Amino acid sequence: MCLAIPAKVLEVSGSRARVDFGGGVTREINISLLERVEVGDYVIVHAGFAIQLLDREEAEKTLKLWEEVLEAEGLG
Repeated sequence: MCLAIPAKVLEVSGSRARVDFGGGVTREINISLLERVEVGDYVIVHAGFAIQLLDREEAEKTLKLWEEVLEAEGLG
C-alpha cells in the first residue's frame, strides 16, 4: 500500500525542505523531484519526497480529513 500525505512547506534549503503535516508534525523532505517549491506551498509527500504541488484549498481539506481520522482512532 502506498500513502502520500499533503504538507505545508515551512522552509526551503536547496533540495531539502521542512514541512508541516498538520498538528505541528514537521519533517525534512527532499524536493528535488519538483521544479520549484516555495515557502507556503503545499506538496504531496511520499517516502520522504515531495512528488507534486497541491492546491492550498485541496491540501487543507485533506489535512482536515486526516485529523478527523486520527482523532476517531484515538491518535490525534
